[in-house]
Amino acid sequence: MSQNTLYVLVGPTAVGKTEVALRLAERMGSPVISADSRQMFRDIPIGTAAPTAEEQQRVRHHFVGQLPLDADYNAARYETEVLSLLQELFKTHRKLLLSGGSMLYVDAVCNGIDRMPDIDLSVRQSLRLRFETQGLQPLVDELLLVDPEYAARCDLKNPVRIIHALEVFHTTGRTFSSYRRREQEDSEGGSTAKRPFNIVKIGLNRERQELFDRINRRVDLMVDNGFIEEARRVIRFRHLNSLNTVGYKEMFRYLDGEWNLPFTLDRIRKNTRVYAKKQLTWFLRDADIRWFHPEQEFEKILEFVGL
Repeated sequence: MSQNTLYVLVGPTAVGKTEVALRLAERMGSPVISADSRQMFRDIPIGTAAPTAEEQQRVRHHFVGQLPLDADYNAARYETEVLSLLQELFKTHRKLLLSGGSMLYVDAVCNGIDRMPDIDLSVRQSLRLRFETQGLQPLVDELLLVDPEYAARCDLKNPVRIIHALEVFHTTGRTFSSYRRREQEDSEGGSTAKRPFNIVKIGLNRERQELFDRINRRVDLMVDNGFIEEARRVIRFRHLNSLNTVGYKEMFRYLDGEWNLPFTLDRIRKNTRVYAKKQLTWFLRDADIRWFHPEQEFEKILEFVGL
């Protein structure tokens, strides 16, 4: 068994992963490998709560602020790049830390993800035309029929994900969910993708009201730090997938004059709380995660990882 170990720190948004990751990384002598699908894009650090310049001076971070907003990026590419990075870092480190709350990105590194097929252009054009002429609901109905497994996990209000899942189905005849490797228990309780290093998973959680209060305060802090101005600078890129996320979608409607600011901030708070619950539902299914309170049990975390 390899003595190299990847520690994977997960938990819902606003739970306090950044500070715990910094403290753990400093004790390990490890960089932080981010597993946040939005923090890796440039020009949106406030709305994504990316590590600040000062925090990145404390500990080196990978996969933070490295991509232009129009980059075509996905979990499969992330898996490939992280595994390549780990191969190099393990030459000089025995313990490394990956931290983030993007469920598919964490799953890709720990369990592997199958490569998505190339999409037939005529299929893509046909589905886009259906969306433009009929709206989203008929496509949602079809996805529920042909791939209920993915529909149960997918944001059914997100046309990008709905359309892509149907593109895969119509191009290959296989469901989108069939391309994702599921974590399966074997005789040793292992995962589907065998990694040449150990994986130890650490989960952070708080009482629900405590977490929700932190989410609410974070939204206010984002505004104080210039989130409205940041959203205004990138609104011309609103069609990009990098900005199809909680916070920016609501703020764009404020900048359009559709919503007033108090209503907009309330919606951001509400939608962020919904996302946090979705993250917890996903991570709590993983029996390999050992859960801790990020502040009250930090010493127990250190003990758990042998520091």
